[in-house]
Amino acid sequence: MTILWCWRCEMEVPMPDDEEIEQTISLRGTGTGADLRERQFGLVLREYERITGFHETNIDALCHHVVLLYGPPCSYCGKPLRTPQAKFCAACMAARRR
Repeated sequence: MTILWCWRCEMEVPMPDDEEIEQTISLRGTGTGADLRERQFGLVLREYERITGFHETNIDALCHHVVLLYGPPCSYCGKPLRTPQAKFCAACMAARRR
């Protein structure tokens, strides 16, 4: 797990690595409960919280809170590039240094 800036959430959040997110997502559809949302995603959100310590309520956030989706930190401002292929930093517009 790594703490990174999330562009969509506009804050730093814990992001699981590949193994952790796979473990979390594998619980999809295994819950119990009265409503469909709880049955489909209740255990996923609880496992994410167990791994990261962060209480997330939006299941869609888990789709983009994955370390591999982001690039290296910007050499100027330090925020992660939006993708591993990014040519410049969207936060400060600095060109990516190779």
